[in-house]
Amino acid sequence: MSELRSKAEHTKAIRDLRRVALVVNTRSRRGRHRYFEALRLLQADGFRPLRTYAVMDPSRLPETIQEALELQPDLLVVGGGDGSLSEAVKHVAHRDVALGVLPLGTTNNFARSLGLPLDLARAVKVFSRGKVADIDLGMAGDRPFANLASFGVSVEVAGKVRPWLKRALGRAAYPLTALTILPGHSPFRAFITVDGRRHELLTHQLNIANGRYHGGWQIARDISIDNRRLVAYQLGSGKRLRLLAETLIRATSGRWSSLAGGPFVTGSEMLLETEPSMAADVDGEVRLRTPLTIRSIPNGLRVMVPPGFLDT
Repeated sequence: MSELRSKAEHTKAIRDLRRVALVVNTRSRRGRHRYFEALRLLQADGFRPLRTYAVMDPSRLPETIQEALELQPDLLVVGGGDGSLSEAVKHVAHRDVALGVLPLGTTNNFARSLGLPLDLARAVKVFSRGKVADIDLGMAGDRPFANLASFGVSVEVAGKVRPWLKRALGRAAYPLTALTILPGHSPFRAFITVDGRRHELLTHQLNIANGRYHGGWQIARDISIDNRRLVAYQLGSGKRLRLLAETLIRATSGRWSSLAGGPFVTGSEMLLETEPSMAADVDGEVRLRTPLTIRSIPNGLRVMVPPGFLDT
């Protein structure tokens, strides 16, 4: 772990020196069309990237990000969807470099949680007019994540949602794919232990969120990506019709306005056990299984955010 400058010093270095590297996943929903536009906007705002990378093969994203970081930029600008940004988070965490987000994906949960504009030109302006903030980093086992660890129907959805459907329908592709999977899905029992208390539930879908958004919709207005707390919640119960109804509600209007009005469990560390053992979808990557300890690491990641972002 490198020694970190103060956030004020880091912000000043980005504004004065403009040392950035640009990495764009051109296979993301909008990345292939927006790479040259992003470069043009950066240059128009006074940035002269140390190097730019248009990544056509997503499997090369980890080595490309690492190569970009070896240039020692003050700001690593990454364009893509939540999967690309989650990959960047793993490399930038605990380092003296800020992550700049270009929201070019389908749901853009991470960008939304940071309060970033989804318009590309306005997102680029954040790099010169915003500030460096340090936000919470989620840890599922030893795997860092930015947004969400989920269990149940969503794991199958992640593997089956079609790229062409995401391009055509955007974030609506996920609940529509879920509706095709749900009729054959079995509920599972989950046990969440937080601060010595064990919570039990029966459901088809369980999410543990670090940020405020899932599927492009707000989970609840008082969830923050910078409050040192994780939020666990189920969609529906063990009944398929209940999950179907809540999936449709979430897909059209969101579900809860406040943590006080929903089935939430909050804490800085959670032990999740399930019957049977379940695969975990951690920011779109399915590699871990329950039982699993999930933690919030305060101030684990530096990002560029708008001036009005509440940095605690």
